[in-house]
Amino acid sequence: MDRTLRSAGHRALMEALKTARLDAGLTQTELAQKLKRPQSFVAKYENGERKIEVVELAYITRAIGCSACEVIEKVGLAEFIK
Repeated sequence: MDRTLRSAGHRALMEALKTARLDAGLTQTELAQKLKRPQSFVAKYENGERKIEVVELAYITRAIGCSACEVIEKVGLAEFIK
């Protein structure tokens, strides 16, 4: 298991979150406002400069309006959580 920033799994998760945000029609600024965080928070995790915690993943996906499980399935990691 690779624990570094920008590993293949990390990049896939960040891309899946960005795609979910765009599919929801949200800008980084709009999502950040829903999360009560600065826009740079969203930019940093989407660009792979920051990892997100599991609890943050739950908040982010709820704010986007999608399921954390759906995002994880898109990353191809679903077999690890079942």
